[in-house]
Amino acid sequence: MPRIKLELPEHFSFHTTIPIRITDINYGGHAGNDSMLSIIHEARMQFLQQQGYDETNFAGVGLIMSDVAIEFKKELFYGDAVHIAVTATAFERVSFDILYKLNTTRNGKDITVAAAKTGMVCFDYTTKKITSVPEDARRKLLAI
Repeated sequence: MPRIKLELPEHFSFHTTIPIRITDINYGGHAGNDSMLSIIHEARMQFLQQQGYDETNFAGVGLIMSDVAIEFKKELFYGDAVHIAVTATAFERVSFDILYKLNTTRNGKDITVAAAKTGMVCFDYTTKKITSVPEDARRKLLAI
């Protein structure tokens, strides 16, 4: 089976830094795959909050992560600061993607440690049904 290869854009609309905590480290001595998913979740929340949204109120609807892909490139260790670039793309009627580029600086060099994509679907938690991407949110996220 071929390995995942994510195509990332040159421009990202949001940047944040998240430190690697001791609780992120697994028995291999580096950040575990479960921690990487939590780190991109935190970056996504910060990205959404920058525009006044969160996963339970995305311009009046909720968000559900329908899929995720993480392309691991290098290890992260306790004390590393992960610089995460985030952007929204591939808007469709009920869904869109969020792309992430995770870097750290080690020995004065900028190192890409992972690339990720989460597929987000708009969801009405009251009716328990998929719903359209709010046009206001689409415009806002594409404009940044």
